[in-house]
Amino acid sequence: MTDNEISKKVIGCAIEVHKGLGPGLLEKAYQECLFFKIKQAGMLVEKGKALPLTFEDVKLDCGYRLDLLVENTLLIEIKSVNALENIHLAQTLTYLKLGGFKLGLLINFNEILLKNGIRRVINKL
Repeated sequence: MTDNEISKKVIGCAIEVHKGLGPGLLEKAYQECLFFKIKQAGMLVEKGKALPLTFEDVKLDCGYRLDLLVENTLLIEIKSVNALENIHLAQTLTYLKLGGFKLGLLINFNEILLKNGIRRVINKL
């Protein structure tokens, strides 16, 4: 499956979660439900995967954890905020760079219409 096919399936799962729960819940609730839906769709998904930080050739355990990683390639960053800000995009891009991933989805579940809360983030590697 290509990155685009994976992201399309994940967006479909996110829409199902949003239809079932609606906006206004904590990020953790959306993370758990999206994790369940992605697994149910037959894709490999990891929750809370550690993301080490290497600085000046020293590997540091700073406690960064990815919300979801799908098929070892697609990073999912989940938010439940009034509006996505530039810092959310920057955070997602930084996670992509640190993990060596090409594509991420930044999903804000606190939207009336979920498609307004989805941003594709690309790491140009």
